[in-house]
Amino acid sequence: MKITIYDVAEKAGVSIATVSKVINDTGRISEKTRKKIVKIMEDLEYQPSAVASALSGKSTFTIGLTLPDLANPYFAEIARAIEDRGREYGFNVLMCSTDNDARKEEEYYRLFMKKRVDGIIMVSREEQDTMVKKILNEKVPLVMISREIFSVPVTSVMVDDYYGGFQAGSHLVKQDHQKIAVITENLKELGSKERLRGCTDAMKEAKLEMLPEYIVEGGYTVEGGKKATKGLLQQQYPPTAIFACNDILAIGAIQAVRELGLQVPKDISVIGYDNTILATIVDPPLTTIAQPIQDIGERSVAILVQQIQSKENVRQRVVLMPDLIVRSSTSKLNE
Repeated sequence: MKITIYDVAEKAGVSIATVSKVINDTGRISEKTRKKIVKIMEDLEYQPSAVASALSGKSTFTIGLTLPDLANPYFAEIARAIEDRGREYGFNVLMCSTDNDARKEEEYYRLFMKKRVDGIIMVSREEQDTMVKKILNEKVPLVMISREIFSVPVTSVMVDDYYGGFQAGSHLVKQDHQKIAVITENLKELGSKERLRGCTDAMKEAKLEMLPEYIVEGGYTVEGGKKATKGLLQQQYPPTAIFACNDILAIGAIQAVRELGLQVPKDISVIGYDNTILATIVDPPLTTIAQPIQDIGERSVAILVQQIQSKENVRQRVVLMPDLIVRSSTSKLNE
């Protein structure tokens, strides 16, 4: 049976209004009575209604989180970091996976409004800004991860994707590779563009050219990585190294190399991006660009909680730096 505020009041021998004052920390109540009511709520495992607290103008201590794809280890690890840090601040996290579907994003937005979340963290790949504008119009604190919107004053926690791409390209160039291909996610997105631009500039610095036929969109799946890699390796002059713009694409690339009867890194080097758990369990272990996943999650929560508490949505732009992690999927050309 669900415990209600009436049960707490009856057990404590006080009015419902008195219990409500303790829950919402309002009014003048003796310390003895307050402690008594708190003890009874704990004994009965009473959970005050979040919606009722919100309607009274109080915090629901809930953060809404939208992710494109929880099946992707990168987003799963981000979600875990956000949930862990949110709990440290006393917030529950209401987590939703949108599958990059605008309709789902709209549904979850309405759910967040119904639940009266205190703030929202969005990890979105959507190009349209409609949802962001709706949230800001509702005066709900908002932090974006891995995406920057210049047209609206929204806080972003970013990773320097240009530098990450430059590190990937520089590493392959130092391994004597000249024919380097890039499997991007979606070139409509800033992150993919910047990773490609960084890799291209690293090659330019070494007096090398990024060939247009070596740039292929693979999306976000293993199958996308496999298909893109097979297309690259079946060209008349195939690349000797592949920079995949996420670890999942890199896994697909490694699988494709094997299916074609070749070996990584003997015949072709492969480097990924993200440094998820996949990078350590694939064979061979994956050289990759490590995003500071834990830091991304923790920073986004800290900034959001600051906005919730101050009731000020001042735009901030946080840029974190990625690192090159060298493992066994890359080697010197013809080594």
